[in-house]
Parts: sequence; structure tokens; C-alpha cells
Amino acid sequence: MANYTTITSDRSKKTTLILCVCGGIFGIHDYYLGRIASGLIKTCTVNFCCLGWIIDMIKIATGGYRDNSGAPIRQ
Repeated sequence: MANYTTITSDRSKKTTLILCVCGGIFGIHDYYLGRIASGLIKTCTVNFCCLGWIIDMIKIATGGYRDNSGAPIRQ
């Protein structure tokens, strides 16, 4: 019998989504996930004129967003 382990982030999907909705145009959710460079770029460009903000919300809600180490965000 095989034992499978999955590596997930220690960050919460719910918290990430709330941060994205409330302060996503400034990239606050990226700072929370440890993606500092991405957060700085999003802060300086107002998250690519809000287009990136909408894309980030969809990716977080569907589970396609990852933290700074590449691990998926836990439920």
C-alpha cells in the first residue's frame, strides 16, 4: 500500500481570499503569502490597473494560487 503525502502551504485560503478582496489592488495577499517581489510590483502598478486583482481572486477561489515556495494554499 502506498502512502501519499501532499505538501501544502501553512497559509489559509480563506484568509488569502479575504485579503485579496479587501486590499488586493495593492497586492496585500502576496505579502501574506511571502511573495514580496510580486507584492511590490502589484503595489506600484495598482495590481496592473485592477485586471490582475480580478485574476488573482479567481485563481485563489479555484485553488490555483501558490505561496512563495510553490506549495498550494491549504483549505
